[in-house]
Amino acid sequence: MRIKLDLKYELKNFLNKDIQYTIPIFIPHKGCPNDCVFCNQKRISGQIKDVEPNDVKNIIEEYLGYYTKERKIEVAFFGGSFTGIDISLQRAYLDVASYYLKKGAINSIRLSTRPDYINDEILTMLKEYGVGTIELGVQSLNDEVLQKSKRGHSAYDVERASKLIKKYGITLGHQIMIGLPGSTLEMELDTIKKSLEMQPKQLRLYPVYVIQDSELYYMYKKNAYTPLSIQEAVMRCKKIINECQKTDVAIIRLGLQSTSEITASNENIYGPVSDNFAEYVMSALVRDKIESEIKDHNLEGILEIFVPKKYVSVTVGPKKINKIYFENKYNVKYIVKGEN
Repeated sequence: MRIKLDLKYELKNFLNKDIQYTIPIFIPHKGCPNDCVFCNQKRISGQIKDVEPNDVKNIIEEYLGYYTKERKIEVAFFGGSFTGIDISLQRAYLDVASYYLKKGAINSIRLSTRPDYINDEILTMLKEYGVGTIELGVQSLNDEVLQKSKRGHSAYDVERASKLIKKYGITLGHQIMIGLPGSTLEMELDTIKKSLEMQPKQLRLYPVYVIQDSELYYMYKKNAYTPLSIQEAVMRCKKIINECQKTDVAIIRLGLQSTSEITASNENIYGPVSDNFAEYVMSALVRDKIESEIKDHNLEGILEIFVPKKYVSVTVGPKKINKIYFENKYNVKYIVKGEN
């Protein structure tokens, strides 16, 4: 049997990503009023030393030295809760970034923060410095899950902050976590539906990792928390993305970025840890599409799948997971061919 797929619908939320360079500036845990149970920001970012305003210039200059102008360039302040930092320090960071924005060396500024640290005064200042995107650490829109995770804010805070950010004409992003304490698939599907009603332009999905020296780590050691397996996390993310497919939200990150601390080989990190988690989820989406195409067919001999060349890898699957799946289930030879 031969099947030709363009995968424009199945993977469309990944295709909506703006192609740009990002200059990441990690400010671990500055401005955050509490420790969430899953949090160890310095390990997550792979950075132990705090970044001072003077360091921002050096970081930007370093990246500009090897980025080309063929793509847009964005400075992004990650980690911690930017708008919870002392206002003078916020301005000191933004002074540097806005200098490069005004002279045209970069195209935009982004930051991440907590929903309860957004107000009119803050947004007025951020607009003054040219901040174009704000990502809210939503994590969940279930108040019980937020309480168990010690987030220190409510679902209402997310709704209020999201509306305010959009009112100021700033691009809204949401960050959501899968597998938080007390969370279920049904709760996570409810969270994504509520999130999408707020119409964020961008979305990051993170499965929960159990990181050493976090409160969740000690809960895990006491058998008070069980992390998701990779298979469970992939399944949940796949169902969440099925909801996203009803919209044009761009999924700009799926899984934590690998760092020297966050790798699948690190024996001190537990849960659905994978260096290519996104590829597992995308492959699962492709697998479902192929299953729907071959439904009610009696397969014999060879199953040939024709896809655009850039999707050959996810169609085969990491560690040939899709190839193994179809060959074992249908007793066929699974062949993927890339087309221009």
